[in-house]
Amino acid sequence: QVQLVESGGGLVQPGGSLRLACAASGSIFSIYRMGWYRQAPGKQRELVAAITSGGGTNYADSVKGRFAISRDNAKNTVYLQMNSLKPEDTAVYYCKFSTVPREYWGQGTQVTVSS
Repeated sequence: QVQLVESGGGLVQPGGSLRLACAASGSIFSIYRMGWYRQAPGKQRELVAAITSGGGTNYADSVKGRFAISRDNAKNTVYLQMNSLKPEDTAVYYCKFSTVPREYWGQGTQVTVSS
């Protein structure tokens, strides 16, 4: 059974940095896309960043230039480096792995940006 386990969330002051990680346990194959999503209270879940198996990336406009997504294919792990964090980045962050024929979601990790 495949599970995605996220780590790295927490409380940080505005302007600070955090690095999230999401690792898959169990047998998982043909991950063609890994992504990070977030959901703030009262808002819909939104895509933050994604990376394909070929290394192509895309970012939400609100995080461009501040966040960087990367992946370690050998470890089935995806990372999200978050710099210059703002209060509006506060949310639960979820990772998602897309394979054929299904998708897998992590349980979420809380990121709070506050002074």
